[in-house]
Amino acid sequence: MKKTFFISIMALLVFFIATLKQNEQPEDTTNKPTVALSTFSLYDITRHVAGETVETFMILPFGVDAHSYEPTPKQVAKLYKSDLVIYSGAGLEPWINGFEFKNRTIDMSQHVDLKELGEHDHGHEHHHDEVTANIDPHYWLDILNMIKATNYITDELIGMFPKNRELYTKNRDSYIGLLKNLDNEYKNTLSTCKLDTIVVNHNAFSYLSSRYGFEVEALSGLSPEAEPSAKGMANLIEYVKEHKIATIFFESFVSDKAIRSIADEAKVDVDVLQPLGNITADEAAQKLSYEDIMRSNLYKISRALECR
Repeated sequence: MKKTFFISIMALLVFFIATLKQNEQPEDTTNKPTVALSTFSLYDITRHVAGETVETFMILPFGVDAHSYEPTPKQVAKLYKSDLVIYSGAGLEPWINGFEFKNRTIDMSQHVDLKELGEHDHGHEHHHDEVTANIDPHYWLDILNMIKATNYITDELIGMFPKNRELYTKNRDSYIGLLKNLDNEYKNTLSTCKLDTIVVNHNAFSYLSSRYGFEVEALSGLSPEAEPSAKGMANLIEYVKEHKIATIFFESFVSDKAIRSIADEAKVDVDVLQPLGNITADEAAQKLSYEDIMRSNLYKISRALECR
């Protein structure tokens, strides 16, 4: 009886240990290097180039505005442990100041062409505290900068994981081909338009407008949270009416109250333009890419400018 009991206990113990090992196995076999990205554009590049070879994650949760984000302690811990951190730079992430990283960290703004802001670029409301060194941080809206960032990120990944060189090179070339096609679409579509100016609540589109030859009138400057004045709103209403603009734009992450008020007064339509610092939770659920959203932006801008 005792012998049978002992055998039963040993069998249960062996089963228990085997179960533990089985449960641990997926964690061991799927343990990948982690790459953290602070904006959606950088995230989109990296997930296309790296594929399944790394765990690629956004520092900003989807649906959170890049300008006002503050990481939680849990996010800070994950960020600290990441094998590679690539942040946008150019003053977009004030929380990065004083942050100590454990591993390789890249400020991508040092490897692209940045645009200085002129007086016009600040919009109808001028706020000195919203501009870092007078630089517009939305450089990813220039597709040439996306190509530069893609090349740089690919080189970094090859340096860290040289065994994947062939895969990364192939994926890089495919992604850059996609970007070049998108650039040509913008050039061709916006080459002949009746109007030359779009109206937005937040001036995040100066790289886009500079590259493709249109103008931007903004209710506020770089800060999407800046409160517009009554004078600024009145001036924009007058501008919209005078130039016979049919559609004005706002963003997903900011209040649309002021821009809808202007639209009601000027009797024009309102639509959303996506500056791609981050995407909404709904856009993430649809698995939309940088290409998808830029193409949607192109369609909306071409309609607003009455392009042929």
